[in-house]
Amino acid sequence: MEYRDILYEKKDQVARVTINRPERYNAAQPQTVHELIDAFTRCAMDGDVGVVVFTGAGEKAFCTGGDQSVRSKDGYEGEGLQWPLEVGWQHITQLIRTMAKPVIARVNGYAIGGGHVWQVVCDLSIAAEHAQFGQAGPRVGSFDPGYGTGDLIRAVGIKRAKEIWYLCRRYTAQQALDMGLVNCVVPMEKLDEEVDNWCRELLEKSPTSLKMLKYAFLAETDGTTGITHLGVGGLSMYYGTDEAVEGTKAFGEKRKPDFSPLRK
Repeated sequence: MEYRDILYEKKDQVARVTINRPERYNAAQPQTVHELIDAFTRCAMDGDVGVVVFTGAGEKAFCTGGDQSVRSKDGYEGEGLQWPLEVGWQHITQLIRTMAKPVIARVNGYAIGGGHVWQVVCDLSIAAEHAQFGQAGPRVGSFDPGYGTGDLIRAVGIKRAKEIWYLCRRYTAQQALDMGLVNCVVPMEKLDEEVDNWCRELLEKSPTSLKMLKYAFLAETDGTTGITHLGVGGLSMYYGTDEAVEGTKAFGEKRKPDFSPLRK
């Protein structure tokens, strides 16, 4: 796919996905969502990608949610056959949460509304000192009935999560750090250096361990869906064991499998 609204680059096993609409404070329109779905799917399926960095272009905004200039009574207006923005938004959220590798939010400015939801659901968040955080739904006639509330509760507690959603206040990067919304705050000129350091540390770790840990966190929060991700992750490793190979081999040879040597 040729991208118009985002940038995608891969280097040294790190993929970087950038919303490239700085003139709109990196607010997303349906085309943006369509492209992000494609990019995050690429990240998830590319075995050479170990870490994903999600960010916005420029120094003003990470993402400020849905672009209100293309929103009408019938929803967000887009071109051709595309996901409705609110449906596509949740698809991206699911991709971020379930891909078997860490996703870092590089918060380079405003993370507001749906943009704030995306940074919340990323595995790790590193913010510039000037970044601001907050929800905007009740102010603009919108809300997030899913992970934008559920994962926020887990990050900051139910009272603070309700404050963030109900009052639509803005919070500084330091306040976000203090309440557990982000992992680290650095000056803007140090942001890329810090993100690169975290990427290097993650790439030094066992990719299978990171995958299974991510699935384990999903199992705790997502009920049957999370348990399924955890189980399927284990199943993919089980296929390579002598036990699984014997079962497949015996089937192909039309004989009963002999698992007795494997019972230890």
